[in-house]
Amino acid sequence: MKMVLQLQTDLMLKEAAFDGTVLTSPVQVERFLSEIKNAAQECFIVIALNAKNRVIEKHLVSLGTVSSALVHPREVFRPLIQSGASFTILAHNHPSGISTPSAEDIKITRQLISAGEIMGIKVLDHIVIGDTALSLREAGLCHFG
Repeated sequence: MKMVLQLQTDLMLKEAAFDGTVLTSPVQVERFLSEIKNAAQECFIVIALNAKNRVIEKHLVSLGTVSSALVHPREVFRPLIQSGASFTILAHNHPSGISTPSAEDIKITRQLISAGEIMGIKVLDHIVIGDTALSLREAGLCHFG
């Protein structure tokens, strides 16, 4: 009986977490993640999307310092695998307000794109949120396949 209740609770949480929103622009991602725009520390978020590009869940995978966040593919893809994601959008804030990506931002994005190809979870974009939102895809800074 306890296992049935736990399963039922887990399923309800999954349903509650499934938002169904479709995110098609950096501005929409910025609005969807409004809680990190003015954060004092860097927050690295992954948005899990289903096969129809609808939001399943969002996960904070790293809470960093005022100028950096430690990110590793293992921590990024764990919640995506658990949620059954087909695609993901990566996002993090720059507390300085300057949305220009650092060399490290570009490097980790490229690593995550490669890891996603191996895992079968395509990385669609990486949005840097400062005073405005910047898409690494739209800026041509990474090849997203």
